[in-house]
Amino acid sequence: MRNKKLSVWAKIYIVFIIALVGILMIYIVVDKEEKVPEYSTITVKESVIDSKVEEEVGPKLSTLDFASTEWGTHGGDYYNRRYSMLSQITSETIGDLKPTWVSSLGSGSEGKYSGEATPIVVDGVMFITTGANEIFALDAKTGEQIWAYTPNIVQEMDTVCCGWTSRGVAVGDGKVYAGLLDARLIALDQKTGELLWETKVAEWEEGYTVTSAPLYYNGNVYTGVSGGEYGIRGRVMAYDSDLGREVWRFYTIPGPADMDGDTWPTDNNAWLTGGGPVWNTPAVDPELGYIYFATGNTAPDLDGSNREGDNLYANSIVALNAENGDYVWHFQEVHHDIWDMDPTNPVVLYDVEMDGKMRKGLGQAGKTGWVYFLDRTDGTPLVGIEEKPVPQLAEQKTAATQPFPIGDAFVPQTIMEEDVKNDLGPEFTGETGSIFTPFWDVPITLKPGPFGGANWPPSAYNPDTEYFYVLGNDHYMSFARQEDEAFEEGSMYVGSIMQPVSNAPTRGTVTAIDVKTNKIAWQKKWDTLAYSGVLTTAGNLVFVGHNDGRLIAFNAKTGDEVWEYKMDAGANAPSITYEIDGEQYIAIYAAGNALAGSIHGDKVYTFKLGGALPEGQIIDASAKRGGGDTTTVGDSTVSANIDKGITLYDANCLACHGNQGANGHNGPNLQKSEIAVSKEAVIERITNGKNGMPSFKETLTTEEMQAVADYVVTVISPLGK
Repeated sequence: MRNKKLSVWAKIYIVFIIALVGILMIYIVVDKEEKVPEYSTITVKESVIDSKVEEEVGPKLSTLDFASTEWGTHGGDYYNRRYSMLSQITSETIGDLKPTWVSSLGSGSEGKYSGEATPIVVDGVMFITTGANEIFALDAKTGEQIWAYTPNIVQEMDTVCCGWTSRGVAVGDGKVYAGLLDARLIALDQKTGELLWETKVAEWEEGYTVTSAPLYYNGNVYTGVSGGEYGIRGRVMAYDSDLGREVWRFYTIPGPADMDGDTWPTDNNAWLTGGGPVWNTPAVDPELGYIYFATGNTAPDLDGSNREGDNLYANSIVALNAENGDYVWHFQEVHHDIWDMDPTNPVVLYDVEMDGKMRKGLGQAGKTGWVYFLDRTDGTPLVGIEEKPVPQLAEQKTAATQPFPIGDAFVPQTIMEEDVKNDLGPEFTGETGSIFTPFWDVPITLKPGPFGGANWPPSAYNPDTEYFYVLGNDHYMSFARQEDEAFEEGSMYVGSIMQPVSNAPTRGTVTAIDVKTNKIAWQKKWDTLAYSGVLTTAGNLVFVGHNDGRLIAFNAKTGDEVWEYKMDAGANAPSITYEIDGEQYIAIYAAGNALAGSIHGDKVYTFKLGGALPEGQIIDASAKRGGGDTTTVGDSTVSANIDKGITLYDANCLACHGNQGANGHNGPNLQKSEIAVSKEAVIERITNGKNGMPSFKETLTTEEMQAVADYVVTVISPLGK
């Protein structure tokens, strides 16, 4: 009888046909959905292709758990709540909270860097990244270095908007993921720091950067792009965690044929350079399967004359299907933004009972000075939001109405007569206005302004108090139109001039807001920026960093200050908490901030009850650095000439004073500065600092200061001598 089994050749033929069909299907899917852009380049270490992690290493988060023994994501959990269930440290026991270890990273302490990173703690290891984008793994109990990775970032990058920084990493599937300033996304081995893969997210030469911490969730790594001041087209991407392959992307600025593309002009290509960066780490609701994020400013920031319409999805909260990137809903906080009043604060998800029903809430704190509370299932307001008419200006193509949340603003939104008298002084003679007052030929001063309201420092939600905790700033900003600015790839694309009012104060606020009413429960005011982030715990505590280097704890219910500790650099990053061997720890990265003008440093401070660190004892965690490329730093002595001055200015001054001395984020316009006309005056100000500007005498040599002065006086100032 004939054998009915297939012959060898038949088997080979069948395998060939199956493989061919598989290849064709992959080609069809990729071609149809355009999943992989032309510039997407992935470098994968060979060993990664042939091996899988034997046992999953990563944050042990159930889908809805609050943070407890670990701090597994940038926001503590998938909801970005920044709340921990740990309660060993309470408002009653905190008097015994003392340092247990302090580690010096030896990275990111120069003037151009900002220390904004949230540490991640998983499996007893702390992962932290510096403003120089160097990544460290530390023993979370002792502070000793386990490994360090140094990426090879081009030091001459000149497309950085707001200072060199990184806000953190993500951990999952045995890997540590980081977005880099040069628009790369990398994956490192969680145990060794070895580079496993990297992919190019975009081109930094075109103005794209990555400053936010990515999010790992369910086998994907999610990240957005920064660079709204450079006329980018914003986007959010999901990457496969194994090999770094792009799974999907969502453009925050739709094209003419896309849904809501009609919110941009049809007679020009303003949408191609329309902005919409994503400055913050997304949140995820695993039950709904949605990912949430807020989008940044339109471009050009301050000139709406060439982009008539609401300009979606800029200045919006957006919900997408986390698996495939499909649009679900959006809510726009500012229509047709001409004030750089974008929502840079991370979205926070929470569940709360309202009117006898459990509601799925979402809170986002805006630069407008309001918190927007929405139902995250469909984007409708949980607490009322009204569309109200606003002042109009034909030249700016202003929107007819703007959203006004019902409840309390957490910073002032109008300049009153007493403000002019007390803050601006008798020498001030300019025009003033309120939120949403437009400007054109006549300069106008407004608040809260683009450095006011809530900026990137993350907010938090405490389910015990049902309060939303937000840092805000009461900040004056003057706007003045400049001549039409043509878009040039890789150059700032702002459209007008904005600058702080000379000698006007900036006041920070720490505010607790009831999520059911959007009313202020308590508020603390500072005479300086509030620029760090919030941690809240089940111990009835709220932790906030201060510009002067203090880590401060408040009673979460009453706002009473219950504890503080002074560090040696600005506390401009959020703190976290975790538990090892039954002991609760509090940790914060204190490294200062270029925009905040605080003292720079390089240390991670960690506290516990009964901490017994001898005064002055610091762990050197900068040794044994390896695991990747190294960046070579040149000789610190620089000859006093304009070319060197440009390099030094870009590294130390551009973040605050802007390109060519104008359109900075917190520094005066040097093109109109009386100080900038004299080399001696410039050197004196660099040396000693003043009015919120830090001293650079510990950062720059005498020769370097001379080089900067040569550039400022000779090139930037039209009246320099």
